[in-house]
Amino acid sequence: MTEVRKRHTVAVVGAGAAGTLTAVQLCETASRRRTPLDVVLIDPAPEAGRGTAYATPDPRHRLNVPAGNMSAYPDDPGHFTRWLCRHGEPEVTGADYATRYRYGAYLADTLGQAVVRAHGTVAVRRLRTSAESCGATPDGRMELRLADGTRLAADAAVLATGPAGPAAAWVPPALRDSPRFVGAPWTPGALDGTRESTEAVLLVGTGLTAVDLALTLDRPGRSVHALSRNGLLPQPHTLRPAGVMPAPADLSDTSLARLRRAVYRHLSRSVRTHGDWRPGLDSLRPHTPRLWRSLSPEERAEFLAREGALWNTHRHRMAPATAEHVSRARTARRLHVHTGTVARVTAQDDGPLAVELSNGRVLHVGWVIDCTGPGRLPDGPLWSSLFAAGTTVPGPLGMGVATHDGRLLDASGAAGLPLFTLGAPRRGELWETTAIPEIRVQAAELAQQLLAPLAPRRRTTRRPVDGHGLALSTHAEAAAAYRGGLDRVLKVRSGARDAFARAVALDPGFALGHASLALLGHECGAAVDVPRALADAQRSARERADERERSFVDVVTRRVTGEDGDEALVRHLREHPGDALALAAAVPTIAFSGVSDLHDDDALGLLDVTSPAYDGHWFHTSLLAFLRQGQGRLHEAGELAHRALATEPASGHAVHALAHVHYESGAHEAGRDWLEKWVTGRGRGAVHRAHFSWHIALHELALDDPAAVRRRWFAQLAPGRVTGVRALVDSGSLLWRARLSDSWRGDLPATDVLDAVEREVLERPATAFTALHAAVALTAAGDLPALRRLRDHAAGADPVQREVVAPLCEAFAALVEERFWEAASGLDALLPVLRRVGGSAAQREVVEETLLYALVAAGRCDAARRLLDARLDRKPAPRDRRLLATLPG
Repeated sequence: MTEVRKRHTVAVVGAGAAGTLTAVQLCETASRRRTPLDVVLIDPAPEAGRGTAYATPDPRHRLNVPAGNMSAYPDDPGHFTRWLCRHGEPEVTGADYATRYRYGAYLADTLGQAVVRAHGTVAVRRLRTSAESCGATPDGRMELRLADGTRLAADAAVLATGPAGPAAAWVPPALRDSPRFVGAPWTPGALDGTRESTEAVLLVGTGLTAVDLALTLDRPGRSVHALSRNGLLPQPHTLRPAGVMPAPADLSDTSLARLRRAVYRHLSRSVRTHGDWRPGLDSLRPHTPRLWRSLSPEERAEFLAREGALWNTHRHRMAPATAEHVSRARTARRLHVHTGTVARVTAQDDGPLAVELSNGRVLHVGWVIDCTGPGRLPDGPLWSSLFAAGTTVPGPLGMGVATHDGRLLDASGAAGLPLFTLGAPRRGELWETTAIPEIRVQAAELAQQLLAPLAPRRRTTRRPVDGHGLALSTHAEAAAAYRGGLDRVLKVRSGARDAFARAVALDPGFALGHASLALLGHECGAAVDVPRALADAQRSARERADERERSFVDVVTRRVTGEDGDEALVRHLREHPGDALALAAAVPTIAFSGVSDLHDDDALGLLDVTSPAYDGHWFHTSLLAFLRQGQGRLHEAGELAHRALATEPASGHAVHALAHVHYESGAHEAGRDWLEKWVTGRGRGAVHRAHFSWHIALHELALDDPAAVRRRWFAQLAPGRVTGVRALVDSGSLLWRARLSDSWRGDLPATDVLDAVEREVLERPATAFTALHAAVALTAAGDLPALRRLRDHAAGADPVQREVVAPLCEAFAALVEERFWEAASGLDALLPVLRRVGGSAAQREVVEETLLYALVAAGRCDAARRLLDARLDRKPAPRDRRLLATLPG
């Protein structure tokens, strides 16, 4: 009899940032593991994701952390920035500061997407109420009693209640009951009375809450006063990061005195190195919880008394725009900052409050607002009941609650009920725990901890395999979808992305499916969120993958990040020769740019190593045909291509090899006619039909038939018919080559090509091959500023972009500026190393043709003649004969 797995229920109390991030991680982790789970979000707020922090609609309230550090996922740092780009802010960067309300929308949308993706495995309910108490049930579970009178049974609960409300111990009795005192300024409607008034306002506190409220209340004719014991406002962030520096090495277990000296020395080094203390302080962030734990209770108390305020004002900073607004308000004397405390308050009937400060000064204000920040202990009925029952106790120094890895501890240090928390309630344990970068890590760790006992038993049934007999760590349905995608990649047919996407939709924990999507997006320009797919692949590989799959995920990770990706790919193939997708990525053909420094002999060596795993398979034969034509062994390449096509007529790799054989042998008429017949027949489903059309157009260019070139461009290669990277590689390069050989008269529609390509691809391409063609298209459009931005990107990218593409951009810029001699010299120097960018000789030939144009324009006709003679020796072409005949002298 088959055992029916009982669904586990996790209650998440609080649907602000911490609760939302926890629910996201629970959904995605359970979905990857195929663990049935019920998640219940309990919060009376109308919308998840906002809480107190991100509910403010005031556009002046900005995040105090750059967008690049605010991702919901610790392993996908650009997720929030990409979300902003997709939701109306295409020019945003990771260094920008979004509004807090926008971030709340992001959290809500991220949760919604996670719920949709996990549907079928995870069920999420939202209860618009609050939890008031909880206790154990006879069956070993727990029961939450809710404010609406209902009860909820759960196997575990996460208390994501956020920061406690202000303690307000400083408030004098005369002020506490005054209608002109605002004790909870973020409560909806709390500031309504201040909006139409110009009466002065006193903010008690000078932290980030006071800064936000100062911006909201600032207006001509009103004075805003801010008061705190230290009179320190938060420091501002710089407009752009000053730099990155590692943490000091001498941060091991140490006393507070030694730690203090080490930190100040480190900050001094930061100022000397970067001209700013911020990189030094930021480098301490990953180490702060460990250092806090290493201190004794007495040392922690000393730190809070001596450095606590200084740390907070430097560690928790204002966005640059916020700091500028504060500076203007202070200069205009609308904002006044005072040092001291409230000594006495005198209330008057329907009149201003007289607030006497500890320094003797009296302020007459219409309103006093508590901005002193959260209290030390979490509050509310649920927490009160837990403290009363002894289920939890205050944390170190009476801050937050006592926990171990997020689980609540009682006075004896034991864990009773399965209650967990994250964020602000762990402040005593971790000190720094209230910002998103810390909370998102805690949420991910909690999801792992909560789901660990529910790990499914490993089945001993045989795993499904791919089309070449390699085992797949997934179920049969997802494996079938993956095999379909792999088959389409190997045949160079459309639909591979959709097939891989279906595989991971069927099994969100299928590492190989996610990695294949990331590879297609990175290398082929497929519509894939590459960082997201890569992060999913890495998570899944850690949880469920064999050695071969983990190796492939590592290969894709390294190729995307530019970290020894080529070497890793070659190593992977030597260990796993039957991995067809890895072999397709390694050998530069029509689908992938290949290993950039892989010479023909090296590539043939890979095919020799992998040959026994394929035993004459048409795919392996197709790759061999392509490499043989690259060696100039055209007859052998043609025979191999025909052999592969006899077995699989839809093999795009074999067709591609044959297209090159025809072109390099000068059989332009035969090549044009054969390829035209295939494109309109078997090739109708080819994913790179535009590239095959480009090959036909190359024959028409060589045959000196400009009318045919124009017809083909408008019918098969014009933007709208071709988009993305293919528009660069095929449409843009063909236009430029047609212009160089006088085969295109009139306006060159190069800007149409640029409009069809994302700006990121044009100016920050991921691969040298794409960068080469971006440079060609930008040169054709005469876009010097963008060409120089591409050069700057290449200069800081991988070695091939630095050493080949960056100087290529310089040479192209010289051409656009009609410095033809300089352009020709630069291009000539690059020809010997050009093959490092990958792709085929026919694709790289565009640089040689640009050199020919520059030589003629510079008046170096002898050099141009020698180049044309060499080209004609390689292969006959009526166009080259015409160009040679037109050279003077």
